[in-house]
Amino acid sequence: MQMMPKFFLHYFTRLMKLTIFLSFTFLYVSCTDKPIVPVQPESDKNIIILYTNDEHGWMEGSEGYGTAAELMGIWRETEGYSEDKDNYLILSGGDMWTGPAISTWFDGRSMVEVMNAMNYTAAAIGNHEFDFKIEGLKQRMAESSFPFLSANIREKSSGQIPEYIKPYIIKEVAGIKIGIIGLTTISTSFTTFPEYVKDYNFIDYAEALEEIVPQVKSDGAEILISIGHICSSDMTSLVPTASKLGISVIGGGHCNQLVASKSSDVALIQGGTRLENYAKLEIIYNSETKTVTELLPSIHDNIGGSPDAAVEAIVKYWRTQTDNALSEVIGYASTTIERYSREMWNMVIDSWFYTFPYADATMTNAGGIRQSIPAGDITLSTIVGLLPFNNSILQLELNGEELIDCINYDIIIGGITTVGGYNFADGTPIELQTNYSVFTIDYVYSIPEYKFSSYDTDPYTTSVHYRQPLIDWIKSLNTSSSDPLNNYLDSTPR
Repeated sequence: MQMMPKFFLHYFTRLMKLTIFLSFTFLYVSCTDKPIVPVQPESDKNIIILYTNDEHGWMEGSEGYGTAAELMGIWRETEGYSEDKDNYLILSGGDMWTGPAISTWFDGRSMVEVMNAMNYTAAAIGNHEFDFKIEGLKQRMAESSFPFLSANIREKSSGQIPEYIKPYIIKEVAGIKIGIIGLTTISTSFTTFPEYVKDYNFIDYAEALEEIVPQVKSDGAEILISIGHICSSDMTSLVPTASKLGISVIGGGHCNQLVASKSSDVALIQGGTRLENYAKLEIIYNSETKTVTELLPSIHDNIGGSPDAAVEAIVKYWRTQTDNALSEVIGYASTTIERYSREMWNMVIDSWFYTFPYADATMTNAGGIRQSIPAGDITLSTIVGLLPFNNSILQLELNGEELIDCINYDIIIGGITTVGGYNFADGTPIELQTNYSVFTIDYVYSIPEYKFSSYDTDPYTTSVHYRQPLIDWIKSLNTSSSDPLNNYLDSTPR
């Protein structure tokens, strides 16, 4: 056999020694109990944000998703939250109430108790926070263990932020001072009852942040977060302003969207609605360089959590209170009557003729209908959740031309049709110069875009709540499992 040259032999020997060394090293490492993992520098701080919005009082959960108690269980079991950890923020983008009767019937008080037990850090003020008037909002604030925030609400008389509203707070988390700034949708002047907020302006989001951020920084904030009742399009448009001002996070709401993304050096988060989901954001902050080094946003479902006992007890208490007030059975549905169906719209608006048989036409906004009617017994609680707002019915005098002009894309109509021309239900044409008795709600009347107020400046207030005709009509049918409400529904397009 030919002998290996001496220099090849030298390198071959060194290679074999290295191979043996690495093999033993690998064997040692693989046999140890503790894997080798990168060590996070002591200067890096982890801050976890758990974010919901548009909760709307759905503490008992919606179909296919968990309850508020189960969500709290997920935060404890999956996200590692506990009261003795100092690196968590639990935040809301607003619209905490006005939904199912368990929240609506008690003007949001029950939802505040639930969110107190869930240890929310702060909430933005949404448009529906005003649904029970300013007095109602102040009461809920007084009962809350967390602040309600908005930096863009201004008194018309003074141009100042109302004295009872905080624009921001400074919260120390993991030894880091975090500035949390609130924003309220600029549509609030017409997406709650306009009369309730007539004394306020809702100024541009960027303008408000430009004004407030220097104050927050002067108070020592090291990380800036904006929580807002604003849609994803508004969140995105705010990124350049946020980046310029050093805001690391923009939280949203109002449009019930799921958002978990990054744009430039800003994280965008929004957690859907009804506590069905939540957004999570992990912030890694270097305390030596005073910089956010990483933002990790994600979306998670409220499914599979073990109920938190304290939250569950509060929900059970309010369920008992709701049943005591609203458990009367008024009808029966064999199948679900969907919120956005023709059957639902026609039923709600046609029921007004039961109370006002002399009406020529009835008109209201589809947005005032807030949920479906599930199959089974229909209770007063069902209808309160279906029609949760404090709206009253008005009687107007309009001629045919005005009546037709008031038909808006969001209007549902009774007694008339637009299919094949503008006619009454019996086929009689609407005469342009003939006066008719038209019924709508005070909320719709107060919105200039609906035009009602421009045609009748002095309507008659019936003092009938907009849900009462539906309750009375359903009761009158004496429906049951053998003769359900579904047999009386009309699916004809109007």
